[in-house]
Amino acid sequence: MLITVSAVAVLGVAPRGFPGQSAASAPDGVSRLVAKMALDEKLSFVQGRWDDPRQREIGESGYIPGVARLGIPPLRMSDGPAGTRAAPSSTAMPVPVALASSFDDRLAREYGRVLGRDGRARGMDAVLAPMVNTIRVPYAGRNFESYSEDPLVNSRMVGQEVHGIQDEGLIATTKHFAANNQETDRQTINANVGEQALHEVELPGFEAAVKAGTGSVMCSYNKVNGTHSCSNDTLLTSILREQWGFSGWVMSDWSGTRATTDILRGLDQDMPGPPIGPDYFGAPLKAAIQDGSIPVTALDRSVTRILGVMERFGLLRCASPKGPVPGCSLPARPRFDTKASNAVAQRVAEDGAVLLRNKGDALPLTRGAARDIALIGTPAVAPVIGGKGSSQVNPTTVTAPREEIVKRAGHGAEVSYHPGVDTIGTVIPGSALSGGAIDHTGDDALTGRLFDQTRTLTAPEDGDYLLSVRSTLSDRSLTVDGKEVAGGHSYRADALTSTSARVHLKAGKHEIGVKVDGYHDDAKLQVQLTWTPPQTARADLAAAVSAAKKARTAVVFVYNEQTEGADRGTLVLPHEQDALVSAVAKANRNTIVVLNTGGPVTMPWLNSVKSVLEMYYPGQMGGTATARLLFGDAVPGGRLTQTFPLDDAHTIVSGMPRRYPGVDGQQDYSEGVFVGHRWYDQQKMKTLFPFGYGLTYTTFSYSDLKVTPRPEGLSVSFRIKNTGKRAGQEVPQVYLGPSPKVRNAEQPIRKLVGYQKVRLGPGESRRVTITVAERQLQYWHGAAEGWVTGTGSRDVWVGSSSRDLPLHRKAAVRR
Repeated sequence: MLITVSAVAVLGVAPRGFPGQSAASAPDGVSRLVAKMALDEKLSFVQGRWDDPRQREIGESGYIPGVARLGIPPLRMSDGPAGTRAAPSSTAMPVPVALASSFDDRLAREYGRVLGRDGRARGMDAVLAPMVNTIRVPYAGRNFESYSEDPLVNSRMVGQEVHGIQDEGLIATTKHFAANNQETDRQTINANVGEQALHEVELPGFEAAVKAGTGSVMCSYNKVNGTHSCSNDTLLTSILREQWGFSGWVMSDWSGTRATTDILRGLDQDMPGPPIGPDYFGAPLKAAIQDGSIPVTALDRSVTRILGVMERFGLLRCASPKGPVPGCSLPARPRFDTKASNAVAQRVAEDGAVLLRNKGDALPLTRGAARDIALIGTPAVAPVIGGKGSSQVNPTTVTAPREEIVKRAGHGAEVSYHPGVDTIGTVIPGSALSGGAIDHTGDDALTGRLFDQTRTLTAPEDGDYLLSVRSTLSDRSLTVDGKEVAGGHSYRADALTSTSARVHLKAGKHEIGVKVDGYHDDAKLQVQLTWTPPQTARADLAAAVSAAKKARTAVVFVYNEQTEGADRGTLVLPHEQDALVSAVAKANRNTIVVLNTGGPVTMPWLNSVKSVLEMYYPGQMGGTATARLLFGDAVPGGRLTQTFPLDDAHTIVSGMPRRYPGVDGQQDYSEGVFVGHRWYDQQKMKTLFPFGYGLTYTTFSYSDLKVTPRPEGLSVSFRIKNTGKRAGQEVPQVYLGPSPKVRNAEQPIRKLVGYQKVRLGPGESRRVTITVAERQLQYWHGAAEGWVTGTGSRDVWVGSSSRDLPLHRKAAVRR
């Protein structure tokens, strides 16, 4: 059966809210407002900007001034997607990959509601979230901001999060459309994606967001099949609007517009304009309209789309072509509810945590093992709550694992702490740095915007030095002997954050360059230059090992730093943390490792430790959640939404630079539809941990599989039982094999087509039914430009991960 791609076929129902795609189909009120707007007023909607510097400090990312004489209010946008980055603070949520690891649609909606409520309470009207790009390669710097390598997980998560955000009256902006799956050369790279892979892997999440009614979509920096995304008529018009029926507005990623004519190709709003970005939709668009090279109807269409969404969210309630409606007020904003938001943040951190190893039921900690603990690793005291870049949030509070573990261990318990590897360091003293120490914080913070100095560092011995520039709200760069070794940006206003590099120095003098741009004209500039010299590093490691030997339990916190603007160069943990874990595990047979990472890392010490708990970047309530999980007050509920490779030599892009990071600006998605677990299955390659994998503090059994074809797809039912002595959560997953009838398209060996979060008490058994939607039985037929059902006898598997599938049946799929 051929399914053509009409709005009905793709979406099932029309998206909520404003349905118009042009001024002609807009609601009458919106059309009348547009007709009354002057040209410059219309241009102010399509050439977005930032407000004054004070607004930038509070986290506003974009701004439309509105038209006061018509009662049209300003529109303020906040960054996301791990919380709304707004003043004076907001809830720093666990990162989206942690949310997705919960495999819980209802929790995704609650997550969205926190963003929606926080954003509205802080004066925002739109949030630049969710992000639904595919986790295609494990190195991508922003993988933590997205959900999964699997299109079904992406689709279900984004749909529910969009609903949650917009339930609270905040406009969701789904990003980055499309194939924006790496930070390396993100402004220029051309993603060459086959039509089948584009529709089956890259686009389903965006389609689901449209179905959920997302108010806005953000196009990406990169090119797709030769055309920049924000200039790409195929993406922005043919697919987004004509095939999916999207009725909201398309904004560019910041400085992602390429030409004034992009407004003819589906882009509605250039973000942001001068002085931050180039001017495409301001003066140049005005001139083009005045000389007739671009019709004013194109501008009217874009303004209508923006106003249409504003009307849908009640923001035009007081607007009228005759002027502001007397006595009218805009929708009331909710109060900021710290308690409610923290509760959701904590639940996501717990339900998204993935227990990767638990030999001998070392977790949860009980009896003596819970009373004599050596905590090791700086994240125990300096929590890694999120990744870096525009997703950083100024938290309302931060709970530290050490404090929460000490509290939970109770009076009389022995809980020691040692950094092991000090990744914070101490300020380099004036005795080792010409011109004195660089330590401008607190009352000594600088009043200028720019700090740019080169000093002479005298290294006391040969060895590896950890050098860090620490600052708030700033761009920073660190050079050693004229070579940049570290760079980055912080959006955090609440604490100093570090940009670090481990550098091998010979004893003697070296030129150290420190450059920090305060970024905000009237903000105090805080700067520190710190180090951990070799002698200190040796002493820290020795102290950690000594403490581990004396304790019943050693809990080692390790982390990596992922960020917008840069990809990882390796899956290996930075700062020699692998050596730390190995040394501690050798000293203490009961070693627990807590990972604060944005994705997979290698674990050469895996077989030497008892337990490994992946917390990702767990947000501001991560310390509380970690302690509760370690002591069994909560159970890990997460499963991996991305494959953890064995090492750098066993990934989807290993030895294939055309796949990643690209060659001569060209990146080939030559894997086709075989992304993530599909590729590892096709290659029959071993993994460290497979997609869907995760343990908990109990065990489950599967039995009695029944598969029934339905007109709308398949009904898959089976019995699942908690065979342990504790309550627990399981995520049974349904996989579908290829159609024997298909010869002209790629088909995965196994494709995830359904899943469900199940909570069972000890000994409890339940029959679970999962409906597999018709779309999951189909593949994209390029020649027909539509979806076709793969008929015939197809394998159906059910189990707890992509490689643990105890139940199997055949199902007859017909047209």
